[in-house]
Amino acid sequence: MRTSLNEIKKIEDYLHKKTDLADRLLFEANMVLDKDLNEKVEMQKEVCQLVNIYGRKRLKAELEAVHHRLFNDPEHISFRNSILRLFSNNH
Repeated sequence: MRTSLNEIKKIEDYLHKKTDLADRLLFEANMVLDKDLNEKVEMQKEVCQLVNIYGRKRLKAELEAVHHRLFNDPEHISFRNSILRLFSNNH
């Protein structure tokens, strides 16, 4: 069950709605007729979801690292104090 790069591109375009209506309908008809294609589309959909989840987790980790550095490293103490003053009740 080897998938060609062209087929992967078609699946990606279908999943990301980069095709016009006629091509979309033709692709959906092919999925009905070809169980392997339908299975490949489902697998590619899962891959896309996992990549998105991984990307969000990685971005969150990077943001937490920046936050930690800005609020804990001694060279950023003036920035930290400025931010804390902005959100304090005494401004």
